[in-house]
Amino acid sequence: MTKDDGRREQVGGAAAPADEPLARRNTWGFGLGTLGRDMVAAMVTMFLMVYLTEVLDLTNSTLAAVTVVLVVLRVFDAVNDPVMGLIVDNTRSRFGKFKPWIAGGAVAWALGTALLFTDFGLEGAAFVLAFTACYLVWEIAYTVNDISYYGMVPALSRNQTERERIGVVARLCANIGMFAVVVGIVPITNVLEGALGSATSAWLVFAVAISVIMLAFQTITLVATRQRVGTDSPPPTRLSELFAVIARNDQLLWVTAAMFLFMTGFTATAGFGLYYFTYIYGDDGMYAVFAAILGVTQIAGLLSFPLVAAKLSRRQVFTLASGVCAVGYILFAFAGTEVVLIGVAGVAIFFAQAYIQLLIMMFIADCVEYGQWKLGRRNESVTFSLQPFLYKAASAAASGIVGLTLILSGINEADGPADLDSGGVALFKFAMFGVPVLGIAVSWIMVRRKYVLDEDTYAGVVADLRERERAGGDE
Repeated sequence: MTKDDGRREQVGGAAAPADEPLARRNTWGFGLGTLGRDMVAAMVTMFLMVYLTEVLDLTNSTLAAVTVVLVVLRVFDAVNDPVMGLIVDNTRSRFGKFKPWIAGGAVAWALGTALLFTDFGLEGAAFVLAFTACYLVWEIAYTVNDISYYGMVPALSRNQTERERIGVVARLCANIGMFAVVVGIVPITNVLEGALGSATSAWLVFAVAISVIMLAFQTITLVATRQRVGTDSPPPTRLSELFAVIARNDQLLWVTAAMFLFMTGFTATAGFGLYYFTYIYGDDGMYAVFAAILGVTQIAGLLSFPLVAAKLSRRQVFTLASGVCAVGYILFAFAGTEVVLIGVAGVAIFFAQAYIQLLIMMFIADCVEYGQWKLGRRNESVTFSLQPFLYKAASAAASGIVGLTLILSGINEADGPADLDSGGVALFKFAMFGVPVLGIAVSWIMVRRKYVLDEDTYAGVVADLRERERAGGDE
């Protein structure tokens, strides 16, 4: 047992009263760490394209090359996520298998973020090469931190209710961090630009500031959390076994595929947000107001999740959230410039998306025990590597959708709404609203028909694991 392992949790049951202080410590220690992480992630996934088009003012040819780089590297990095999961699962250290990678990845991630928003004064092919190198550093560091960070979730508790509590706090903190960037990036960079005399310098200072915040909150996680499940040291998983661990976990594959479709549409919508208010609505100042409302909405959604989950099954919650989200998209598509309708649509989308985002984490966490039950091996990080895989794959697909849409609709070369024709507006709206609705519909069908790891099935899996552990003398 490593120093980081702490006391072992009762398998499948509620935490013992003596463990409750540790449960609270894990819940808040893990959750607070997501605040800074999602600030950095939001700036790059949602605003890197804005920085490239509106601050650096890339040409169409350079933007097309950068879009290809983003798609290729995000797909490449996503495919490497399971390999990083294997490395983490096979790590043995006095600090446990997760924390060394969390710490090292966070430091490198902060450096990569600063590099991405540094203006090297390059153009054309030279810029694309430099951008590729900087983005590769960012992506690798993100992978190292993300796989080890979320891989720790199943090791903090095996109790579904406690996992939901950890997930709610984590998503609350993550959304606070994300929407702090979404709401603050435009007014803060405008103030910094006035003080520094340069938009590029303003964006760099902002990127460095949120990177420092990320490191501070990651330190809280490193100090506060203690592993409670899986304190044994099984034989290392060989590279040749890696994809078998994933491919034979059918529940993990189905939920990952379904959530990829949903998150591709949602991520594209988020990437289009500032462009929508600038070029379609005609007032970019409304973006910060709209984002603030949606931030409060998502937090309200996360806070209400335990109440709804107490009344409905996870499958029913998923169906409800998918329906509300789809209705929100359809309403948004036909809202025009009616700010009230836009607001109602945005609230519906983001309230429901908060539920689905949390369900993604819970579904994948439960697949750890399912994989252990089916394959006889507990691989937290390999299994949870499918969560960042789906986010990165969705981000890659969304980047392609956003970049191509900006070029084909004419937005990249437009100075304002008057420069767009009706065809360009229609294409933009279909990419922002139509694509997500299609993704929601297909993902709902996949979860309903193929994901069978409901509460009763999971309880049976954990009960069987308990019996196996007792039979093996693993108390």
